[in-house]
Amino acid sequence: MTLLSERAAGVYHRESRRGRYQLTYREAKAVCKYEGGNLATYDQLKAAQQIGFHVCAAGWFDKGRVGYPIVSPGLHCGFGRVGIIDYGYRLNKSEKWDAYCYNPTAKECGGVLTDPHRYIHSPGYPEEYEDEQICYWHIRVRYGQRLHLQFLDFDLEEDTACLADYLEIYDSYDDISGFAG
Repeated sequence: MTLLSERAAGVYHRESRRGRYQLTYREAKAVCKYEGGNLATYDQLKAAQQIGFHVCAAGWFDKGRVGYPIVSPGLHCGFGRVGIIDYGYRLNKSEKWDAYCYNPTAKECGGVLTDPHRYIHSPGYPEEYEDEQICYWHIRVRYGQRLHLQFLDFDLEEDTACLADYLEIYDSYDDISGFAG
């Protein structure tokens, strides 16, 4: 998964920490707001799709609409079509989907990883990352599989209180009970 597939023209895809298709409309709005943005409008999602934003996962966008952007049609994604696969305005805002957020100024990186081997690095590496950089990586493995993290290069600002720069690892989508270190 490339960074472009995670973020384009200020639009990016988000899932619940509990996994795919777990956000009500109200929760989707809260996820985007927490990260300093809003749910993307149809026009923002369309603009991102036109420059290569492709995510095969339905999500909430502005005004209670659900859909996803497709750049190239696939057998199991997009029903053979290209563009915004639009499920329309949902009357039941308690339905659970992912979210498409919009924030053109966010200094953010991250994504969902399912590859068996993957290098993760901050934007611009090996140069220094930007101030206020936030990266959320969700690494998924099958139940019972183990994950091995190996740090090849790790350089943080000196801060004994760990308020400026830090790395946290969770063994679940729960940011409280799943804290691993």
